[in-house]
Amino acid sequence: MRKDSVKNTRINSEVMKVLAEAIRGELKDPRIPPFSSVTDAVVAPDLKTCKVWVSFLCGEEEEKEALEGLKSAEGFLRRQLASELNLRITPELKFYADHSIAYGNHMAQVIDRVSEEDKKLKEKRGE
Repeated sequence: MRKDSVKNTRINSEVMKVLAEAIRGELKDPRIPPFSSVTDAVVAPDLKTCKVWVSFLCGEEEEKEALEGLKSAEGFLRRQLASELNLRITPELKFYADHSIAYGNHMAQVIDRVSEEDKKLKEKRGE
């Protein structure tokens, strides 16, 4: 199966959906914050591995603990995948922290600050 095939894309989205539901609703690990979201999942074409990017609403130290919690819950999450999806092989999961949401929030704050400063300069000049 090719990496960018329709089948692989569909598997990626289904894996992402199942993992998001399992992490949000069924994991009881206190290290994983309640506001965690699966932002992407990429299953290898041979279905042996899956890279999962998760975004957390917490600090860096809590983020490391949350990743350790997800790593320890890998067996449970793989079982959930196996029961929900009918795949030949249930992929091994590798979790990564996704900072794109935090980066987007930071950029929005920077843009707001710059536009505020621009507005003040225009008012000062009388424009």
